Amino acid sequence: MLTEAVDSIVRQDYPGPVTVMVVYDRAEPDAALAERARDASPHPREVRVMRGDRGPGSSASRNAGILATSSELVGFCDDDDVWLPGKLSSQVAALTGNPRALFASCGAETDYGDRTSTCLWHKPQIAHADLLESRVKQACTDSFLVRREGLLGPIGLFSEDIPGGFAEDYDMLLRAARHAPIVYVPEVGVRVRAHGRRSHFNGRWATIATANEWLLATYPEFFTERRGFARLAGQIGLAWSMYGERRNALRWARRSFLASPLEVRSYVVTALALGAVSRSWVQRHLDAAGATS
Repeated sequence: MLTEAVDSIVRQDYPGPVTVMVVYDRAEPDAALAERARDASPHPREVRVMRGDRGPGSSASRNAGILATSSELVGFCDDDDVWLPGKLSSQVAALTGNPRALFASCGAETDYGDRTSTCLWHKPQIAHADLLESRVKQACTDSFLVRREGLLGPIGLFSEDIPGGFAEDYDMLLRAARHAPIVYVPEVGVRVRAHGRRSHFNGRWATIATANEWLLATYPEFFTERRGFARLAGQIGLAWSMYGERRNALRWARRSFLASPLEVRSYVVTALALGAVSRSWVQRHLDAAGATS
């Protein structure tokens, strides 16, 4: 799958130079990958490989790649996903047409094996207020294209402090939109392969809970957006409930309910505490929804 990911970037129709930096997390780099660019595109292409030098995890690996390159624009692609044709050209055009913008995203399709789901945002931009209210899953990491000046300046690198690396992409979006609205290309530009793959965070309830608590502490703006706060508080309560921390779970469920009685997770936490539903029942529904919490 890694070679397919690399090929999908090398073969983009964008006429400018593209450098693909493959960062290996706790593994030895495959030097043969550097040959993927040869004769694969009529445009200038280079594939380089390196071992991550900032520690384990996807945030550290992405940051290592950012700092090891010098291109004006930086994009990302997980090793088992692909960029679709035209992705790069359309996003470069979107950023060029919005000189103040530092960050662009686009739609994605998720391949579950037996079905494909398309995810598109309904506006030309993603504002900070949108991200407080909603997770905006229509903007995944594979879809990001960012001006280097933003990553090394007002936006910053991917957080290596967020517990367990959970929601690092959401944190990046929140920081980017704090500076300026995110430009959104209303086209499917990436394919995420979910077939046979469960989230790295499935069942890591304490990590999910503490990471969401970190988000609330880092972004006090959530306390002014009742639905957004209720959503995060509900996720924290559900995670602690699944972890077995009943008292902590109910405390967060109460805070979620008081912020917005429409947040369903507060009711699920209460039902778990009363024994009306089981943890396995909750897990089945989370898996069916493709959610971690």
